[in-house]
Amino acid sequence: MRIATSLPSATEIVYALGAEPVAVSHECDHPPEAAEKPALNRSRVDPKASSGEIDDQVLEAEESDGVYEIDLDALEAADPDLVVTQGICEVCAVDSVLVEDAIAELGLDAETLTTDPHSIGDVFADIQAIGAAIGKEHRAGELCTDLRKRVRAVESRVEGIDAQPRVAVLDWLDPVMVAGHWVPELVETAGGTYDLAAPGDRSEPREWADVREYDPEVVVAAPCGFDLDQTEENLADLTDRSGWKELSAVRDGRTVAIDGSQFLNRPGPRLVDSLELLAQVIHPEAFEAGDPVATEGIEPLVAPPA
Repeated sequence: MRIATSLPSATEIVYALGAEPVAVSHECDHPPEAAEKPALNRSRVDPKASSGEIDDQVLEAEESDGVYEIDLDALEAADPDLVVTQGICEVCAVDSVLVEDAIAELGLDAETLTTDPHSIGDVFADIQAIGAAIGKEHRAGELCTDLRKRVRAVESRVEGIDAQPRVAVLDWLDPVMVAGHWVPELVETAGGTYDLAAPGDRSEPREWADVREYDPEVVVAAPCGFDLDQTEENLADLTDRSGWKELSAVRDGRTVAIDGSQFLNRPGPRLVDSLELLAQVIHPEAFEAGDPVATEGIEPLVAPPA
């Protein structure tokens, strides 16, 4: 079967199931060989701009032709039997409507499978659905079993710890956006409190005054699509805000950046890596050096105060 994907998480799922797509999105870079595949789309937004500039560009694109455009020549050359796409966010990746319109325009004999996850369980369901669609049902079951074991391992680590610090995960810095969808569930599973959004809520801009009033004891900056270097380049959008230094998390040195491009923003198998990262940030006392959990993709956001 010729499989194409239009978002990074779907690409990661396909590879994890032991298949190889014939074409991917322009953002697909994991596993590394995915970056060598033909890209089915282009973005009208400069991904290297500042967070404020990107926000302006997205708003402008949404008022005209949209954030993304399909490369019709690449799609036709790929000639897929199945395109795995998404319906969760038209800003984060090419959505299913755009893909279906392109398939119809080219007259391709291709099916689409749309993912729309808002929880860890939804991600497991997507893995199973993709596995069924590409003839990898058994491998999908094995993968989900392994991922669930790792989730339970985290739950066991933090079980019985009374302290459940207030956590804020920010998936954009200018404007400040509080991460929703699966992130509240991840935080709560990792032993934290997440009162800025409920499980399944969409990620939404929030007034900085709301974040200050919440006074998080742990702050995680994980801008959507940013790696750690780009997050560092845009830190002033967060750290220069009024009241930043007075937050409990900042005073106690409990602020970190997580590679949002690779982890928290991608609802694929590495969402469990994201859970492991969050658990270590929220309850470092539950982990020892050498523990077989995710450790890459995280670094201090602000050095602890002297």
